[in-house]
Amino acid sequence: MTLLQALAAKPSGAPRVRITGIDDPVSKYARGDGLEAVGRRLAAISQKFNILVEFNPIPVFAPDVTLDMLGVRPGEALAVNFPLQLHHTPDESVDLNNPRDGLLRMIKSLNPKVVTLVEQESNTNTAAFLPRFSIDVTVPRDQKERINVEQHCLARDIVNVIACEGRERVERHELFGKWRSRFTMAGFRQCPLSSYVNSVIRNLLRCYSEHYTLVEMDGAMLLGWKDRALVSASAWH
Repeated sequence: MTLLQALAAKPSGAPRVRITGIDDPVSKYARGDGLEAVGRRLAAISQKFNILVEFNPIPVFAPDVTLDMLGVRPGEALAVNFPLQLHHTPDESVDLNNPRDGLLRMIKSLNPKVVTLVEQESNTNTAAFLPRFSIDVTVPRDQKERINVEQHCLARDIVNVIACEGRERVERHELFGKWRSRFTMAGFRQCPLSSYVNSVIRNLLRCYSEHYTLVEMDGAMLLGWKDRALVSASAWH
């Protein structure tokens, strides 16, 4: 939303924006609506900020994405966003063809202006069974918000991490150091972080809890809870 709002406020006028949304074809039934909900939300933002937004939904598993599906047009400024999704793509430990690195190489071939990566700072990919799963209590067990998060966001992921192996285990998170190696091998270079953005995020976090932390390390932002890093965010080109 903040990106579209900034583009709409450009002195030269709002550009035409095309957004391609990719989500696995089963998410609609597992989480409700899926890409349809994204389309409705973008339509509302488009009207609110008076910016033309074209949405192209693609219900397909990430390893099956092809260049033809993306429909990139000559002269476009292309940005690619991986929001807590890239870990679903199998790697060399599951498939000798290594779809995870293959996807990154395909994206690099499009020569995007920027690629953003947000991932859980956890190793549930190659770690042994016992260290894969941990959860911390931050709200009472009977609180409605926590129940909703556990039922609709965490339950399926937890079951997959604990109970599945091989191709059936799609929750395969990796630590940022491993992601950095994958992006570097695919030909990407890290973009510098914005001190302004970091300060805005820190101020927002203070509104929720003093225990949230934001640390810059190895060119990435690490969002954490007390001494535990939870999520990494980085940008590449």
